Amino acid sequence: DTLRALGAELVFFSPLADAALPVCDALWIPGGYPELHAETIAANKAFKNSLAGHVAAGKPVWAECGGMMALFDTLVTLDGQRHAQWGVLPGEVTMQKLLAGLGPQQLALESGTLRGHTFHYSTTATPLQPAVRTSRPHTEPSDDAGEAVWQVGGVRASYFHAWFPSCPEVVVELFTASVEVTA
Repeated sequence: DTLRALGAELVFFSPLADAALPVCDALWIPGGYPELHAETIAANKAFKNSLAGHVAAGKPVWAECGGMMALFDTLVTLDGQRHAQWGVLPGEVTMQKLLAGLGPQQLALESGTLRGHTFHYSTTATPLQPAVRTSRPHTEPSDDAGEAVWQVGGVRASYFHAWFPSCPEVVVELFTASVEVTA
């Protein structure tokens, strides 16, 4: 509803069933359970290539939790099986039996502070340094608290689940930030 109120035209797709992204200016990949569909995600090479084209064009991507997990090179399931994913972010996500993150969070960006939460049973291992971190409500971000927000070009991804109505100005920033692509 917030995206529509901001003037966005929403077009839905399935990374499991569709061979390509729909034509779009920006992409939101919300949470989900890629560990339950890791083989299907790995097998859909056409979708992976379409996503790579979107990213290469410098178009914005905001991915949350499960959406972020699928952006990494590899997902390791609880039984130890390794599955290739979309390869947009370097590194791997490993599922765990115990909860790895839970609770309210906030993301402070230039245009304001977006509230939301975190809830996940996996961890990431990546050479990337966080572009920014979330923090608990009414606290300042620090290196050892909150969720990392990974950024590669126009792609931003985190375990943080954003509540868009809490700060539409940040939502605009997330979905309009792009990178200049040089040929």
